[in-house]
Amino acid sequence: MPHAQDGKVRALGLVGPTGGGKTTLMEALLTASSPGDKRGEKVGDTSPEAKARAHSVELNLANFTFMGERYAVIDCPGALEFSAEADASLAALDLAIVVAEPEAAKAVLLQPVLRELERLGVPRALFVNKMDQAKGSLQELLDALAPISAAPLVARQLPIYDREKVSGFIDLALERAFVWRAGQPSERVEIGADMADAEAQARFHMLEQLADFDDELMEQLLSDVTPSQDLVFADLVRDMNEGLITPVFFGSALNGFGVRRLLKALRHETPAPERAAERLGVQGVGAYVLKTSYAGQAGKLAYARVFGGKLADGADLTLPGGERSRVGGLFAIQGAALKKLAAAEVGEVVAIGKVETAQAGQILSAGPSAQAGRMAPAKRPPLFAVAVSAKSRNDDVRLSGALLRLVDEDPGLSLHHDAEARQVLLHGQGEGHVRLALERLKRRFGVDVATERPKTPYRETITKGATQRGRHKKQSGGHGQFGDVLIEIKPMPRGSGFSFESKITGGAVPKQWIPAVEQGVRDGLTKGPLGFPVIDLHVTLTDGSWHSVDSSEMAFRTAGRIAIEEGLKACGPILLEPIEKLTVFTPATAMSNINSALSARRGQILGFGPRQDWPGWEAIEAYLPQDECVELIAELRSLTQGLGAFEASFDHMAESHRSVEARV
Repeated sequence: MPHAQDGKVRALGLVGPTGGGKTTLMEALLTASSPGDKRGEKVGDTSPEAKARAHSVELNLANFTFMGERYAVIDCPGALEFSAEADASLAALDLAIVVAEPEAAKAVLLQPVLRELERLGVPRALFVNKMDQAKGSLQELLDALAPISAAPLVARQLPIYDREKVSGFIDLALERAFVWRAGQPSERVEIGADMADAEAQARFHMLEQLADFDDELMEQLLSDVTPSQDLVFADLVRDMNEGLITPVFFGSALNGFGVRRLLKALRHETPAPERAAERLGVQGVGAYVLKTSYAGQAGKLAYARVFGGKLADGADLTLPGGERSRVGGLFAIQGAALKKLAAAEVGEVVAIGKVETAQAGQILSAGPSAQAGRMAPAKRPPLFAVAVSAKSRNDDVRLSGALLRLVDEDPGLSLHHDAEARQVLLHGQGEGHVRLALERLKRRFGVDVATERPKTPYRETITKGATQRGRHKKQSGGHGQFGDVLIEIKPMPRGSGFSFESKITGGAVPKQWIPAVEQGVRDGLTKGPLGFPVIDLHVTLTDGSWHSVDSSEMAFRTAGRIAIEEGLKACGPILLEPIEKLTVFTPATAMSNINSALSARRGQILGFGPRQDWPGWEAIEAYLPQDECVELIAELRSLTQGLGAFEASFDHMAESHRSVEARV
């Protein structure tokens, strides 16, 4: 069990879906640590973008002290669009507090974050917020959550009702009852006779759950021996620390109900930072980077958690690539406010200045050897994109630099230069995520951009063959230009690309100019009759003629281009569109709606089956035209309470529908 005032800072993460009240809980934790101090109200969601949306879009970081122990709290965005912001942070937590609303219908919203915490091996507790407004019972919520939580949900408290509203709780470990008081600490009361039986049953059920992992406790229960409180608390601490159980607390963050009781429990039960250091692979003194950000004149800041020992300002650090850097400023974080530090304690979350190449998920080692982390977050696949360009040509250079900085500090973004379409594409996790990035681009970097839809890389092919002569003759005094070729054009199977063959005999076209003919044909294929590159055809050079004075490499190249351009018109050109192979992830309850949405977008359902390790979810495989994928994520999210996602990759080219060809 952690020892009070050991100097180590424990990190609590607040995670869960949007609307659960995570930021409100963070503010309540800060207020509970200093009664009468309303500083918590100034810490969360202070950016203009967060205020405009009335929910978190980035990490909120703060620190507080409670009963002599120091804590860092990391409030993570709840919407899937912004969850990449927290990818690197989750593995560095000592304890994740999953914040839920008291509605069984919303239980499924917790599944993505529970799966990720389970994958990372991060201990977790559940805090059911807004219990003073609950319309359903706590048990209904726990029953709905049970199938989607790998670890048993262990209720630590039993609600006390005043008429139909929850007004307090019984602590099942302490066997004490408390009634909430607005603006004041909870008042301890006697457990009423009407609650005694319910309390005894709930406590026995809690002990049975703990006994699944403790033979001594199981033996005592079977022998009707009342276990000691020390044994019960030891089991609660060990089981949560090892991820064997998920304890459940409840209250109301807005009114401060249950917050101090939560803190008192976590004071004794939150794991020490050494566990997180081992999970991450940090050896010796070092810092694990949670995120990076560009802070105006202060340059790039790395928000990191310190492990292994104190980290001093000016200390030398070794980055994963072996390069060395010196800490150019060390800052305590309280929301948007930074305070200079001489040194950071073990477990503390601080901002480190001047570590320009640091990236989220990296270990900055205070020793001479580079360290590769065990839990580096995987890059999220892009789900939505827009083409961006500076509204003012004077901003072209600034736009490029600003975009690179945005992508550097937000792991959910990526940048792609489409040379064919002449577009710069900004990819993100959804339309809202990309829109947020563009707002930051304007506010922080002063660059205003125009946006347009990404261009679809259509192609053309032919449906029948043709023979075509291409003749280039030009006389303008002195040497002229002469090239004459005859080519056969034939369609090839889909995916064959382009091939060229020469069947010239008798020197009708001199050998040294045959490559020029091929290059001319290739020139003509860059833009077919429909306006797009032409693929999947075979061209054979069968005949031609030349002039001893006027023929040249350029003349035959031009003749080859003329021949293919004229010949394609007679070959029944058709439009091809790129087809993506998708895997769509959705709760099973929304599967029929998703199938209908994919079909409406001209999709072809290939099959479906259970999503691995995700009870109640399905994975749908389908082919979908790339053009239909552009706005797909918005529709998926609307059909799945914001939970749907997909992975996509190019699969093949296919003939487009006539309506698409007409539109294009």
